[in-house]
Amino acid sequence: QVQLVESGGGLVQAGGSLRLSCAASGRTFSSYGMGWFRQAPGKEREFVGAINWRTYYADSVKGRFTISRNNAKNTVYLQMNSLKPEDTAVYYCAASALGGTNLAAREYDYWGQGTQVTVSS
Repeated sequence: QVQLVESGGGLVQAGGSLRLSCAASGRTFSSYGMGWFRQAPGKEREFVGAINWRTYYADSVKGRFTISRNNAKNTVYLQMNSLKPEDTAVYYCAASALGGTNLAAREYDYWGQGTQVTVSS
């Protein structure tokens, strides 16, 4: 069982930056593939990025967002730069027992409660 808790969301102006954190419980964190997803009002949840031994990003965030992980701290991060109003959403971290870098939500076994990110124009 893995519990995930996101933090770091908030309100930021367009062009600004935020860093989200996702703290995980459990002693096998390093074996999980970790991902970030987001869901805007009225839209489906979408993939943002994933990390295990490599990283992978959605085209919409490539070059602006960076995922990293600290296995010693059981934490994964999402550094978001050059934010745009269209980045406004609830951001979720997720853990996949498959390991690897997984793009589909169905490949993830555990989810956090989400953290709101709002980018004003």
